[in-house]
Amino acid sequence: MDKKLRKIGELQRKLARRIVERPVEAERIKTVGAVDVSYGNTARAAFVLCSFPDCRILKTRVIEMRVAFPYIPTFFFLRETRPVLLAVGGESFDVLLVEGHGRAHPRGYGLASHIGLLLGKPTIGVAKKPLKGVAEERFIKVGKAYVSVGHLIDLESAVRIVASLLEDGYPIPLKLADRLSKRGTL
Repeated sequence: MDKKLRKIGELQRKLARRIVERPVEAERIKTVGAVDVSYGNTARAAFVLCSFPDCRILKTRVIEMRVAFPYIPTFFFLRETRPVLLAVGGESFDVLLVEGHGRAHPRGYGLASHIGLLLGKPTIGVAKKPLKGVAEERFIKVGKAYVSVGHLIDLESAVRIVASLLEDGYPIPLKLADRLSKRGTL
């Protein structure tokens, strides 16, 4: 790892100490947002806002932009933060599902934690596979998804929320955001 990435890794460890884990009552949640980014010649980020728990689509947004940073394993947040924030664009939601890890990261601070810290909102990391070198108590497999704390939520609450949104093993809002990010339309 070069010197710059080593410094960024140190910053991730420092920021990880700012992550707050606390229970979130599912009964108080009215809306769940989800965000995903797909890549081709550009980055296409999609945000989907759904009612909770019935998952009616309330709003969608897609943005496209030039890819500004290469993919580097465990430094995913450097590539995806800007497109994710532009797609979310100041929308209001009770919880945000982020396609990526949160605390289930070798330095305890993945994309979901970074987005949660920046937005000051409860975020849940949802990924398709675990990262190597991460303690198993940092995530729980729910259906086909690996769920971890992003920020302002505990793992038990995150698992309960994601489990209530599953369809064919993956949370519906993220399936919709994935489809929207890949096709530009639902």
